[in-house]
Amino acid sequence: MTKSELIEALAERNHFTKTRAEQVVNCVFDTMIHALEKGEGIEIRGFGSFTVRNYKSYGGRNPRTGEAVKVPEKRLPFFKVGKELRDLVNEGPKAKRDDDSVDIATWSAAPPAPDKS
Repeated sequence: MTKSELIEALAERNHFTKTRAEQVVNCVFDTMIHALEKGEGIEIRGFGSFTVRNYKSYGGRNPRTGEAVKVPEKRLPFFKVGKELRDLVNEGPKAKRDDDSVDIATWSAAPPAPDKS
């Protein structure tokens, strides 16, 4: 799924204009990027977590010429999948998921609690 496909799906499922859906998607992504730039982690329960990992510099090789090069230290985002998402992906596609029409304002990764009546 591309960003534009995500925007389209959000607009369709929640009866937003595509412009409004794009604003929502961009706001979420910008907020996540800003947090990662500051070195903060992001945890989305049921989905996964994003952290920043620091890597020291090391010696490498230019694959085209074989020349030795020094790779500078860097910080890279790292994603760790949550258990619920991992389990859903491992189940494989279903004919029609019950939550295909879930309103984003009420969406939760956790299933609803059973009725104790």
